[in-house]
Formats: sequence, structure tokens, C-alpha cells
Amino acid sequence: MAALFGRTTEVRRIDALVADLPQRGAALVVRGDAGIGKSALLARAVSVAREGGMQVLGTTGTEAESHLDFAGLHQLLAPVLSLSGALAGPQRAAVLTAFGLADGPPPDLFLIALASLNLLAEAGSAAPVLVTVDDAHWLDPASAAVLAFVARRIAAEPIGLVASAREGFETAFDAVGPAVLRPGPLAPEDAEALLDEQAPDLPPAARATILASAEGNPLALTELPAMAGRLDPSGPWLPLTTRLEQAFAGRLGDLPATTVTALEVAALNDGDGLAETLTAAGTVAADLQPAIIARLVTVAEGRIRFRHPLIRSAVHHRIDGVRRLAVHTALARVLAGSPERHLWHRAAASEGPDERIAVELDDAAQQAQRRGAAAGAVRALELAARLSTDPHRRVQRLLRAATWATELGRRDDVDRLLAGIGPARLTPAQQARTAWVRGRFDNHLAESITGVRALVAFAREAIGRGESDLALDLLYAVGLASAYTEPGREIRESVVTAARQVGVPADDPRLLLVLAFAHPVACGAEVLARLRQWAARGVADESLCRALATSANAIGEYELCLSFAAPALAHLRGQGRLGLLARALAVQGRAAANLANLSIAVPAAEETVRLSRETSVPPVEALGWAQNAQIAALRGRFREFEECAAQAEMLATPLHAAAALATVQHARGLAALVSGRSAEAAELLLRIFTPGDPAYHLLHGWDSIGDLAEAAARGPARQRVTEIVAGLERVAEQMPTTALRVGLGYARAVLAADDRAEAALLEFLATGLTGWPFVRARAQLMHGAWLRRHRRRAESRVVLRAARDAFDALGTAPWGERARQELRASGETSTRRAPDALDRLTPQELQIAQLAADGLTNREIGQRLYVSHRTVSTHLHRIFPKLGITSRAELREALAGV
Repeated sequence: MAALFGRTTEVRRIDALVADLPQRGAALVVRGDAGIGKSALLARAVSVAREGGMQVLGTTGTEAESHLDFAGLHQLLAPVLSLSGALAGPQRAAVLTAFGLADGPPPDLFLIALASLNLLAEAGSAAPVLVTVDDAHWLDPASAAVLAFVARRIAAEPIGLVASAREGFETAFDAVGPAVLRPGPLAPEDAEALLDEQAPDLPPAARATILASAEGNPLALTELPAMAGRLDPSGPWLPLTTRLEQAFAGRLGDLPATTVTALEVAALNDGDGLAETLTAAGTVAADLQPAIIARLVTVAEGRIRFRHPLIRSAVHHRIDGVRRLAVHTALARVLAGSPERHLWHRAAASEGPDERIAVELDDAAQQAQRRGAAAGAVRALELAARLSTDPHRRVQRLLRAATWATELGRRDDVDRLLAGIGPARLTPAQQARTAWVRGRFDNHLAESITGVRALVAFAREAIGRGESDLALDLLYAVGLASAYTEPGREIRESVVTAARQVGVPADDPRLLLVLAFAHPVACGAEVLARLRQWAARGVADESLCRALATSANAIGEYELCLSFAAPALAHLRGQGRLGLLARALAVQGRAAANLANLSIAVPAAEETVRLSRETSVPPVEALGWAQNAQIAALRGRFREFEECAAQAEMLATPLHAAAALATVQHARGLAALVSGRSAEAAELLLRIFTPGDPAYHLLHGWDSIGDLAEAAARGPARQRVTEIVAGLERVAEQMPTTALRVGLGYARAVLAADDRAEAALLEFLATGLTGWPFVRARAQLMHGAWLRRHRRRAESRVVLRAARDAFDALGTAPWGERARQELRASGETSTRRAPDALDRLTPQELQIAQLAADGLTNREIGQRLYVSHRTVSTHLHRIFPKLGITSRAELREALAGV
């Protein structure tokens, strides 16, 4: 094992990661300037792992291959693809389809990622696995996204991942937040030792010049001695990377022309096959010998590789435009048997627009989509647009590329693609699609009313042309934004008017979703009736359930929402569509939190945050944090509540995401209310009802009206709140949905005068609150407290015990404590609530325990939660002692009541 001068600390970190692999996994990114020794540290990890009997799987990113989707991943997983038979059917099909080894429906990227994780886990069951990713900044985007997914999920696996990346370049690993190792320049004494080992006979003057020029960079110290005669210490200052490239370029001038030709072809080739490079160059293997002697390339096992990316870059920079076209033409001819690579080289060799190549790239984009490589599809369509001869087709291709880029959450790509359309005259349909694409990223409705009106106008035009799908897409974009912000009555009504003209069946889930989002007050009764019809006859197509669940959530029908959400989530998990899954979980989390169904709400909110962060959807992540804040307030975890609220506000404020801000205000109001700060709670909750306030939101007012009434019942805000309740009573006449009915019922009861309080509370409790146990228990608490204050202590205890037991069962500890305080005041002591599974387990542990209790195997649980079966097993080993059990058979009883 070669010595690494001056890298004691770095070697210790690398060795520790490898040594820990049998017990735990970890990811580490080595970042630094070119030549600083990143690859040497990866080589150290490989050597230590192999000495320990571990498996090593590696891949290297190269700039020339970065357009070939899954190229890096295929290189990495090729040695273990024989284990794919152990994967679940959909996962096996996904990964084989991605690599072009099987035909099938378009797999979602995250299903490919889960399959990759499980392949590595299968390999790890025989021996720990070290994964190395050299030059991760040049990895193709599809492979990079998969490996970032893997890096997030290896903590419980005997899998280590060590990647290298050039400083200043972004990688997919940046969002994962792994440990980062940043080797710096070598200390003077270490630099001298390395140089003396590499070139012990250097004259003193040359030695001093090299030490000064190298600036402690190991690559420079290794390579510059061969060019000592060309170094000019008095020349103008240049960055070290530039100087190294120039030094390598200078070395090229000493090589025979045939050798240089072979190197030029190798530099532009998107593969490393020796035979194809030599054939395209018209050279033979012996022609590469001078480059090997000059330490520019290595040749082994039929492959040619540059010894460092800077050498490849130096070759790249010396190839002029005409020569570049000739090399790509030669490579295209040689690669005729590899359709994808052949096409990319033909495109690179094109001297101008070429519709035939553009059509082939368009076809290639569709094939990439079918393989789950959306990023590659976008690149292919963008290049096809550049080569298009017909302006209309060019615009169509750019719009399709932008549409696919929105699904990837890449706003920068969308902006660049739309800017590429330029001043071209667009058809009405193209104008509409452009507006829709822009609207997908627009959460600033308060600042872009003109744009919103344009979307509605384009929808009307699409209706006139009979394009119902496009019209619904446009109206849904406005409606969805209305769920995050408050657009105002005019826009809500304009969307409804247009939606009713689309011409789809009245119970079409897409139409119901638009109506529910756009104007829940005017359309709520109609939407509710249609949803009940769907529930009564059953939904055979699970893909429709997401729209139905979201519609029910938008109008406050939370029990109905949860019934639709369960099959919708199962469907999305099976497809691996994590972006849509995050949105669906946010819908489920809101419904469950407002019902205080914490066994559903806790894991849903946690997973919403995790998946929306992973898929880069900040508005949904903000909602997830806000729901976590609401849940923490309900549970009395006030420090956690403050942390989650701060995270939600940090994300939601710049997005003007009123839904998340309203949820945070609701959570703050609940925390203040249960802590006895009623006046403060009223002030906090009133923001949700105040037009112009960032937290103002119509729908969330229905969720919090009961809490606001309780907070204001005996304070200075009572009159204003009474007027708000009266206004909502008029709304309820139009829209008799359950959340508003329950909220107003509780509000009337707690605002009643003292001489009518008992009658009002009993009347409310008699309305049937089966699905709303938290509100029922709070009404019982209010009733019990009223009875105690009126010296009817024996009666109060019966009611207060029922409230206490309900709060304990729900896990809403602060309200349980209030019931105990009332019981003590009535003369009865009450034991503290014993912690249950909800208290003892983390959100993900609770989710795993629930699924295991339902009889799912570890593999089935892993498929649902996008982790490996080994991770599930590790979690279960932690869960059992927390619950005081020793087997899966005891889980159902341990989770009883949760």
C-alpha cells in the first residue's frame, strides 16, 4: 500500500469508515482542488477494504460520458447484477429496464434507486461492500441521483460510500449532507519528502522552482519534475490548475502525430474501449506507447484511461472546431452498433441544423423517458431543438423538455429552456403550455395576479379548441397554488366558471380537484356529494384516489380523505413516485393531524419532510414541518414544536406559502391555549382570519375556528371572534362539510353565556362526533370544568375521567394533564399517563412497527418505505426492547390503542 505523505488525519478517517462497515454504513465525500490527492484517498479505502475481505464496487464520472444516463450506475452495479433475482419483481424490472437489458413500462427513478440499494444490500449479506465514486461531479445525473438516494439509506447497512468531487462543482451528494473530508495542500516538509521520492536527483534550483510552483499540490509535485526545463518562475501568475493543464499540453508537443490523434479521439470518446478508440483514430496499440511512457494514459484490460482528468482536459482544449467535428464523425462511424452513443456523436459532428438527427434525438428522448431517465430525456430534447430546422418543431421540443424538467423540480433548467424559445411566434396551445410550465413553480400568487389570469384565459382558449386535458392542467395549476396561498374571490370564481366548461364528466376526479381547490365554499357541497358517490361505489383505479383524497382534504372532509389516501399512497409507493408520494403524504398528514389521529399523522408528517426534501419540493417540505409543529403542540413537546415551526416559517415565508404559515399559527395558538395563555392564543389564531396577513387562509380558518373561540371566550377578542363565527355560519349554509360543522359547533358551545354553557355543550356532544374524538374530549373537559365550578363535583368527575382517558388514548398529553388538574380540583387524584408506543418510538420506528404488526415481511416493509430489508430488521431490533417485547407476534398487542 503506497504511502500518502502528509495525510495522517485523512487516512485515519478513511480507515475508520472501512473498519466500521461490518457494524454500520456511512457516506463520505472527499472534496478538493484538482490534483490534491482525492483519488489517492479513494485508492487507500479500496486497499484497506480488500485487505479486510470486503467487496469493492466502483465507478468514475467522466465529462464525456455525463450525457449517457445510468452509465455510471451500470458500471458500478455490473458485478452484482446477477443478484437481481432476489429483488421484488417491479424493482428487478426497473433496474434492468434502466440499463436497457429488458423492456418494460417507464420506471420511476426512485424505484430504480430502491432496486440499486437492495442490490447492494444483497451483496452486503455475503461481505461488507465499499462503493467508490471518483469524480462524482461528472457522473451522469441519473446515476448521481440514484447514488444520493443510496447514500441517505446505508446507515444500518454494511455499505460504505466514498466519493470524490472537485471543489467548486455541485454534486447530487451535497443535498444528502454526508461527512466531508477536505485535504489541503501538503505542509512544506511533506511536499519536500514527496518531491524527493519522485525526483531525488533534481538540481537544487529546479527543486526550489517546483516546490514553489506546486504550492503543496501532490499531482504537481509528481508531474512537474518531468517538465522542469519548461517552468518559468518569472512568468505571469496563473492558477495551479491552469499551469498543470499547460504543462500536460506542453508534454503533448513531444509526442508523435499518431499518438496525439489517438489521445484526441480518447478525449472525445464517451467510452474507454481501446479498440473503438484506435479504430476511430486509424492507429494501432503501439502508437499509444509514447503516451504511456509520458505518464499520460494507462492501457489495461482493453481499456484506455487518462491518468488524471486534467490531462483529458488539456487534450480537449487543444482540439480546434474542425478537428473536433472530424473526431466525432469518426467515432459515430465506429459506434454504429451502439445506437445511443452513435446518435450523440452524430449530433456533435453536425455543422448546423439537421432535422433527421433532431427526429432521432426526439425518439431517443422518449426512450430515455421509458427507461426512467428523465434528465437524459430533457438533454436529448434540448439538443433536438437546437438541431431542428422547423421553428414550430423547435418550440414544441423545448416546451416538452421544459415540461419534463418541471417534473424533476429543476427550475433553472426550465428557465433556460423557456428562454431558448426566444421571440418565436407561439400558437395559442404553445402559449398555454408555456404559461402552465411557468405556473408550476409560481407560489407567489399575491405578486402575480396577471400571470394567474393569463393561465385562466389560456384554459378558456384550450376549452374552445377541445383540449380538455390541457385546460384541466392549467386550471389545476391555479387551483393548486390556491391551496398554498390565498388568491382572492375573483380568481377563485373565474377558475370555477372555466372548469365547468371543460366538458368532462361531472364526477371526473380532476374536475373535482380543481373545484375543491379553487372555490371550496361555492363548490364544496357539490364536491362532497360526488366524493360520497365515489366512496359508495368503490374506486377500482387506485391512481384516481390521490385526486379524490386531495379533494376531500381541501373541503375539510378528513375521514373521507383518509379512506381515499390509503390506496393512493400504496399505489404511489408501488410506482416509486416519491415526488407525488410526498404531496399525498402531506394531504394525509393534514387530515390525520386535524383529527388528532397521531398514529397516522406522526409518520406521515415525518415522511413528508424527508421525501419532499429529497425530491426538492420546498412548499411541500414547509407543509411537512408545519404539520410536525402542530403534532408536537398536540403532544406537548414544546421544544420540538418551536424547532419545527421555525423550519416551516423559514421555508414558507419567501414562498408566500400561506397554507404552511397558517398551520404554524394554528400550532402556536394550540400551544399557547393549552399552556393557559388564552389571550396570546387568540392573537395568534386571529392572524389566520385576517386578510392581508401572511398566514391568512380560508380553509385553515375552518380547522382553527373552535380553538379561536375557546381562546377568546373570556378575553378582549370575544366580540370580534363572535362576528367571525357568525360569518362562517353563513358560509356553512352553502358548504355543510364536516370540519366546518364541527368547528362551528364547538365554537358556539364555548362562546355560550355561562347560564347556557351546559346546555350548549351537551347539545354539541349529542351531534355525533365519532370521527372527532379530540374535539369530543375537549368538549367533555369544558363540561367537566363547568360542573366543578358549579359545585357538582360528583358529576364532573365522570365527565372528566372520560375526557382524561380519551386524551391519554390519543396521545395529546397537555390536554390529559388539564383533565387531571380538574380532577384534582374536584377531589380526585389521578395517576400520570403511562408512556405508550407513540411516545417510545421514533416516527419511522412507529411506521415500521405498524406495518410489521399488519403481517408484512421485512422486504415488503422496505419496499413501502424505500429502505432495504436489513434497515427494517435493524429498526425492529431497536423497537422490541423499547416496547418490552421479544417477537413480531407481540407487536399488535403492544401497539393496541395507538
